[in-house]
Amino acid sequence: MASSSIGKREREQAKKAKADAKRQRKERNAEAPDPDDAQTAQPTGGAQVSTDDLLEMIAALHADYEAERISFDDFEAKKADLMARLVVD
Repeated sequence: MASSSIGKREREQAKKAKADAKRQRKERNAEAPDPDDAQTAQPTGGAQVSTDDLLEMIAALHADYEAERISFDDFEAKKADLMARLVVD
């Protein structure tokens, strides 16, 4: 009977640790600047973003995703937007 109590306590601790980690990720994401704000915004005046700049934005987006600053869904949506803006000669 004691082993089931220990198992239950371990499961509860694991559940709490997982919830804490999720909360911390959400807080980090809320504090992290949105890549759309500065990195992927179109310059004013109707100027086009160069291919090199777009590739840098895509690299920064990958770094944000790998560092878990953005969700997979946000990553995919922003990547699709950037890829659509690339001009292929």
